Amino acid sequence: MNGFFNILKPPGMTSSQVVGFMRRLTGENRVGHAGTLDPEAAGVLPIMAGRAARLFDYLVDKEKSYVAECAFGCRTDTQDAQGTVIATGTDYPSLDRVRAAAGQLTGDILQRPGMYSAIKKDGKPMYLRARQGETVEVPERLVHVERLEILAEMPDHGFMMQVDCGRGTYIRSICEDLGHLCGCPAHMRFLLRTRSGFFTIRDAITLEEASAAARENRLDSYAVPVDAPLQHLRAVHVPESFARLAANGAALPVQMFAGQNVKDAEILRVYLGNAFLGLAGRDGEWIRWKVLFPQND
Repeated sequence: MNGFFNILKPPGMTSSQVVGFMRRLTGENRVGHAGTLDPEAAGVLPIMAGRAARLFDYLVDKEKSYVAECAFGCRTDTQDAQGTVIATGTDYPSLDRVRAAAGQLTGDILQRPGMYSAIKKDGKPMYLRARQGETVEVPERLVHVERLEILAEMPDHGFMMQVDCGRGTYIRSICEDLGHLCGCPAHMRFLLRTRSGFFTIRDAITLEEASAAARENRLDSYAVPVDAPLQHLRAVHVPESFARLAANGAALPVQMFAGQNVKDAEILRVYLGNAFLGLAGRDGEWIRWKVLFPQND
């Protein structure tokens, strides 16, 4: 089974556990996820099955959207509600004050994720170092926040917010930064990812729905075609006379794509008729394959 599954990950389950669940359902060993979600977070988790896993590096996963709740009154060592409280305060901010602070956290900003993050140092995730009692300062890094809108004030000094951001942005760190800017410690109380690149929560399916479909032998009806998340790449078409060469993974001459204006180093979606053959890129006067999908697979 080759394709993507847009899974609505439930809270209390790791992204790796979802991968294992889908591996059992599909019977496919080659299963992975495109973008980790924290165990207590819920939302869109794209799952890649079969040869779709080879397309990970070509997905547009830089644009992500979240709905989150920032809670004021305490800061935790994990920056979320599951951690140990390390600071408290009672100077609770107003809605206007939080919205003013949010305006300082948009665009390209420097962010310092907490120790309990998946960022690696010397090949070891920071959260493993934290659990083993190590204390290592995580360096600041540049991230992009396209939109940070405070939607509503919630009970117990919470504020619901919408975040549209780039890859590598930690919503937990945004909540903690809001606390610093407002003069009252804060942490992330709730997180829901509503979009990960091509995949949106509107089209996501639950694990229960996937299980029911597998029992009825219709799981493939939920599979997203391998080329669907690649629409940001330009499509070119192989002439029928070169079909055998293309199917065998041979390099193809650029002049064969005359009139299709193929640029140097451009990554392309390649088709033979309506059949998706894979991804290729121009290398001088040749088109060389990056990922090839055998047509009898």
